[in-house]
Amino acid sequence: MDPVKIGNFIRNCRKEKGYTQEELADKIFVSPKTISKWECGNGTPDVSIMASLCQELGFNLNELFSGERLDDEKYKINAEKNLKNMVDQERERNKKALVAEIVLGIAVTLASFTLFVLSGFFPMEVYQRIILIVTGVAVFILGITGLLIIEHQGGYFQCPHCGEVFKPTFKQYFMGLHTVTKRRLKCPNCGKTSLCKRRLSKSEDKKQNKKL
Repeated sequence: MDPVKIGNFIRNCRKEKGYTQEELADKIFVSPKTISKWECGNGTPDVSIMASLCQELGFNLNELFSGERLDDEKYKINAEKNLKNMVDQERERNKKALVAEIVLGIAVTLASFTLFVLSGFFPMEVYQRIILIVTGVAVFILGITGLLIIEHQGGYFQCPHCGEVFKPTFKQYFMGLHTVTKRRLKCPNCGKTSLCKRRLSKSEDKKQNKKL
């Protein structure tokens, strides 16, 4: 997606409707600065706002992503292109989340280990030792919780029975036994509980699903 092209498209459609930036902002419940940011190409509308924006300015999501009005032929071509771009962007976001997960995991482990070592190998008062141990445990628990939240948001899982790609609830994710790339989850489609493989995107190739 080209933010500048999308911004120009939003501006032109807004003017066609006779709206000021303030009027459009009021209709879709954002600030005028947000509209200005889009139109200047400094950002694109959030997914939660796209439907309202399309309805108010009279275009569809594919035209928004393309930054232009589309005829039938262009619509089909751009629909495939925009879908691929969205999948690629989702994969990239989830890859970054997994990298953040690794960094956080290393930081939590080192911090907790350091506190435990300090409490056990250096002379100090008993209360100081207790403080270090309690702090180490707290850092570990909070770090693991944050790690699970990041990991839960960083992708999807695929059922090996029906091929359904889904995102489990945090409770299901937290309670599920797991390996490095798989987690034991209940599929919302077929209802079977099994080791489901992690996916970076909800969109999966059908051939790949059948192999599973």
